[in-house]
Amino acid sequence: MVSSEVLHDFSAGCIGGLAGLVVGHPFDTTKVLLQTKQTSLIYKGSWDAIQSIQKQGLKNGFFRGLAVPFASYGLVNAVFFGVYGNALKYLKKDNPERKSSYSEVFIAGCIGGMVQLIPACPTEVVKTVLQSQIPHGTISGNLFYKGPTECIRSIVKEQGFRKLYRGVSIQAIRDVPASAIYFVTFEYFNNEIPAYHPNCPRYLASFFAGGMAGVLSWVAIMPFDVVKSQVQADVSGRTFARIKTCICNIYRQKGVGGFYCGVGITVLRAFPVNGVTLMVYNECMNLFQGPEK
Repeated sequence: MVSSEVLHDFSAGCIGGLAGLVVGHPFDTTKVLLQTKQTSLIYKGSWDAIQSIQKQGLKNGFFRGLAVPFASYGLVNAVFFGVYGNALKYLKKDNPERKSSYSEVFIAGCIGGMVQLIPACPTEVVKTVLQSQIPHGTISGNLFYKGPTECIRSIVKEQGFRKLYRGVSIQAIRDVPASAIYFVTFEYFNNEIPAYHPNCPRYLASFFAGGMAGVLSWVAIMPFDVVKSQVQADVSGRTFARIKTCICNIYRQKGVGGFYCGVGITVLRAFPVNGVTLMVYNECMNLFQGPEK
């Protein structure tokens, strides 16, 4: 039988992840479009992308591709936070009451980031494909899926189930170190803020710590995210048969700056989304464990 302590991490992760998803999806849609549009479909900048997306309405614009992550991110974040929390408990099993060291947080973050790839990669593939198909003005690509069901059926029928894990290697390179940075940054600020500002409400400290964790982890792995978006948006797999081809193409078209395409909107998204996610996660954990914890 699974203990209640094990379930606490999974449940809190699920709730926190869904809260952050709704806040951040419009920003994520803008980021993906900036990263995936090629040649004549390139946006002039974030504002140009936002204006173009706005013309498509909420369902087919800012919230296009939301259905799949909304249905699955509860599971993704339950796995992510659940594995992280339980890995942390295992690493300090010699003395469960002691505070975790930052090296233990780093290792547990890596483990959580790796395991969550199992449910996260197919979700990212479908979401990225749908978001990348939003037209730029009157210009649109030849392929346009009506929704996630059609997208999934088409990919599986034409290329097989394994293509739902397209780009999993570059996503692992992105997610594993990002997860470690994410949790270490959160724990650092969540410990330091109360020490220097004892009157600061706990939820505000968690929100700020979560926001900083999101910003720093995203900035650190931005080049990998750009490559991941382009690889996963390439439904046929003919444009970027290899990750190396994608990297060379980005550099040839835009130089080093191409690997930071969408960084502005990503940072703008990262602070509130991760602030909300980790604040809700932390508050849920405190609620589940009781005031004595």
